[in-house]
Amino acid sequence: MRNVLLLETIATEALRLLEADDSIRIFTAYGKKPLNEILAENQIDAVITRGKGLINKQLMDSCPNLKVAARCGVGLDNVDVQEATARKIKVLNTPGANAATIAEHTFALMLSLQRNLFRSISEVKTGNWNWRNQFEGDEINGKTLGILGLGNIGTRVAKMADAFGMKVVYWDKSAKNDDFQYLAFEEVLAVADILTIHLPLFEETKGLINARTLALMKPSAIIINTARGVIIDEIAMHQALENKTIAGFGADVLTIEPPEANHPLLSHPKALITAHVGSLTATTYTAMCVLTIEKVLAILNGR
Repeated sequence: MRNVLLLETIATEALRLLEADDSIRIFTAYGKKPLNEILAENQIDAVITRGKGLINKQLMDSCPNLKVAARCGVGLDNVDVQEATARKIKVLNTPGANAATIAEHTFALMLSLQRNLFRSISEVKTGNWNWRNQFEGDEINGKTLGILGLGNIGTRVAKMADAFGMKVVYWDKSAKNDDFQYLAFEEVLAVADILTIHLPLFEETKGLINARTLALMKPSAIIINTARGVIIDEIAMHQALENKTIAGFGADVLTIEPPEANHPLLSHPKALITAHVGSLTATTYTAMCVLTIEKVLAILNGR
């Protein structure tokens, strides 16, 4: 028998795949039995997480037989890849699996801010139809979209933007796509009517958007972040919104999740924050979980 530990829940279809393998025993860190008791009594062969459960050195120390560390998702922020590599533990994730849904979520936030949809809907729900006489909004057609990071998601966003009639410029560590204009980082900030962030989390991307870099942008610009919260200096972002040196901010990620109830961006009228739901659509969530389980079983079964 091989023992698999789930640090978080997974999609029903993925769980059924695990349960269908008679050689697998499943343990859950979110059940009634404490995790330390599970680890003390059982040798774990594979650990599976999503976005919160940590596969770190401490957990690996408690799982000396661990062969697989898997994440149902793209980023590996909650997996100590270096430590796993040193122990010859295979690390699995699902790169590219969330590209379509995150690109869609990016545009949902972008359109909501640019067209002032949230306020428009809210006013109608309170019975204030005449708010339309005060409406201020614009379209994205003809605007310049600046993309930071032209990987799987950034490329999909660029293609969607092109279909919307936007001019696309981008910055990455190097030029990647001749279909879109590559510019230096600060040039992208200066020309963007809308800036969208699709960078991985590295030490050099933490706080990349800060008071200095925000000051390079147009006061009419809006910023979208569906990558990682810590890429944005949230204090500087709030100050820029307050000073009207930035026109709007939309994000599916924050530095600390969930945020404190008094987090200033949550209540700011020019900020739209969603609760890290970009990848939680039924299609993508299921696909990421199923693909991860298929990979885990393939390794455990010698395939």
